[in-house]
Amino acid sequence: MDSNINVLNAPKTATFQMRINPEVKRRAEAVYASQGLSLTDAINVFIQQSLNENGLPFLVSPENAEFMKAKAMRRLLEETQKGWDSAEKDGWLTLEEAEGQLGIADA
Repeated sequence: MDSNINVLNAPKTATFQMRINPEVKRRAEAVYASQGLSLTDAINVFIQQSLNENGLPFLVSPENAEFMKAKAMRRLLEETQKGWDSAEKDGWLTLEEAEGQLGIADA
């Protein structure tokens, strides 16, 4: 099986049914509609993220917020280190060089 499947573009030939409380369904549909998604779209996004993460796309735990903060901080520190390493290896850019590479004109 292709581990890089794109749920959005994959052929949709199977069906999936589930039972849900009508009020819960209505409220979920309203939440997703405010984001421009149908309930089916939202479920497909959830499934895609689950495949990307190879598990649930979020931590099921009372400590979820703290875990997510720690995960974000770890990623920020890793990306910052990559930046430092790159600058040390390839040289530092001046402000003007960085703005030029980002396409930022003088204010």
